[in-house]
Amino acid sequence: MNNESLDLSLEEFEQLLGQSSKLVINQYQGLNEKKAYHDFTQAEVESWFDEPLPSDGKSNSELLEEVRKKVLATATNNLGPHMYGYVMSGGNQVSTVAELLATTINQNATKWHLAPAISEIEKRVIRWTTEMIGYAPDAGGVLVSGGSAANLTGLTVARNIFFEKKNIKQEGLFGQKPFVVYASDQVHSCVDKSVQILGIGLKHLRKIPTDDQFKIDTRALEEQINQDIKNDLTPFCLIGTAGTVNTGAIDNLSELARLAKKYEMWYHIDGAYGALASVLDSTKESYHGMAEADSIALDFHKWLYQPFEAGCTLVRDWSSLRRTYFSQAEYLDTALEEDSDRLEFNEHYFQLSRNAKAFKVWMSIKSYGFKKIKAMIQQDIDLTNYLIEQIQKLSDFEVKAYGLAVACFRYLGDCQSEEEITAVNQQLIPALEKDGRVFITSTKLKGELVLRACFINHRKTIETTDYLLSVIREVAETIRKLQITNC
Repeated sequence: MNNESLDLSLEEFEQLLGQSSKLVINQYQGLNEKKAYHDFTQAEVESWFDEPLPSDGKSNSELLEEVRKKVLATATNNLGPHMYGYVMSGGNQVSTVAELLATTINQNATKWHLAPAISEIEKRVIRWTTEMIGYAPDAGGVLVSGGSAANLTGLTVARNIFFEKKNIKQEGLFGQKPFVVYASDQVHSCVDKSVQILGIGLKHLRKIPTDDQFKIDTRALEEQINQDIKNDLTPFCLIGTAGTVNTGAIDNLSELARLAKKYEMWYHIDGAYGALASVLDSTKESYHGMAEADSIALDFHKWLYQPFEAGCTLVRDWSSLRRTYFSQAEYLDTALEEDSDRLEFNEHYFQLSRNAKAFKVWMSIKSYGFKKIKAMIQQDIDLTNYLIEQIQKLSDFEVKAYGLAVACFRYLGDCQSEEEITAVNQQLIPALEKDGRVFITSTKLKGELVLRACFINHRKTIETTDYLLSVIREVAETIRKLQITNC
């Protein structure tokens, strides 16, 4: 019998870990000077990996060098301070170590006896999260891949518990009177996906107009609810947004809580982007009503500065998770286990294979302390406000909207018309991507194209913020000169 293994000797493994550590350290060296984006074509990147299935292995030293050249050196620089696209936090170093340790023990965080410490750590992270945001102290929860999964999970629980009396788990949606989900027209696109997956259908997702601050119009909302009732539809779920991705707007969460209670709806809050900012004294007022939610979606790889993936769904009590997801299976039976206090995550969520997402969250909170994390969140918001203040002083830029750590603005330059302004801003994003010094994306606000900068990264400074504006201006002026030349 062949007794070979995939293991290296401990000495060889130690050497491999040492070489890997050097690559990690190299990623952090000179972060301020590194480009945010490398403008390789898709065809070129594909060519780097175009090879047949390897029959024989290569030395790990050679492999690491290939990884360095093709993966690490070319990576979009989410770590660095010049990333402003989407909602990218840059992670943290303690969580990098936590991921290595969690991968080493390779625990499946689904049954308690498969991962005793990890299971209890996840419960503790849920408890800490409720304490952070002032939610129900006995709330249940589960860590998921990100905000999209967190919202889908919350809405799945909402559907199954709201219609529990109709035995929806057994009967399904067949024969049910149509039921309606309400959210603002700024709601995250994952909600669209969720209502499709859950069989509710986009036809029954009402996107309510927003006001000039991009918050849901509660008067229009109530009018729509009453109209649906008249049409013999069931108002089912009201979604409040605690920080829109577009502008950072926070809906009137207390008024939404009142309406949800009045019309006996499930109240879900998408706080994936912004809910964790509620921990700050400077922002707490904006989150009144969040504690009344039946479920909340959060995203730890945003304002807890975790590496991907680390989302979280909170619900008012653990039983609603189990009532939603539990399915009897002989090989998962816990009847013979003596300790009834064990919480089995496989009974409280869809997955039967889960990595230890909570471990890195637990380690980083223990290492940095929550006071330090709060200071970093406040710093992000302060830097966003600093950018807005700088733009307001300038004649060649204009502010369009901002909130929390999102700033939306346009380059004006010497443009003489709206058409010219739109044209230069449309060209800015691909031009900045090609330039690569900063990474920023665009969005549309009520049909108007704007640049959108997100400041969720604890490595940003006043200097890097000034740099953002200077690079945008330099690239925009080049575009503008070409426009004038071609006229």
